Amino acid sequence: MTPDYALLARQLAALLDTRDWLTNSAQACAFLRQEIPALNWAGFYLQREPEMLSLGPFQGKPACHPIPFDKGVCGAAARTRQTQRIDDVHAIADHIACDAASNAELVVPIVTGDRLWGVLDLDSPLRGRFTAADQAGIEALMAVFVERTDLE
Repeated sequence: MTPDYALLARQLAALLDTRDWLTNSAQACAFLRQEIPALNWAGFYLQREPEMLSLGPFQGKPACHPIPFDKGVCGAAARTRQTQRIDDVHAIADHIACDAASNAELVVPIVTGDRLWGVLDLDSPLRGRFTAADQAGIEALMAVFVERTDLE
């Protein structure tokens, strides 16, 4: 079930043919939702004010907004600037349940220089959906996104 992340990185680089953050983040969400199996949500939350994430481009059901850094898996990724890979979101005490069908989550912080731009949030209805290989692959895809996008 693990996608060919090297191929996906090349495809994403070709897809991101503008430096515009809005266009590229919208394209990245659609691409991830299309190419990564067993996702029910893919989107960005952006840091637009201190200690708070605001909803950005996404693919999926309507989402929670805003998310403080001290709440949920997205907040933990923003606060620690470390990827969060959660096999069972219902086991997380402060999980923010936007979609009751979501059971696993992978959240990758997007950092440019020393500044947190936001996080990429992927949700799956399958418990244990995200492996270490998925984490490394998605982190590599986000490196392509950062390289191809003006995030200032």
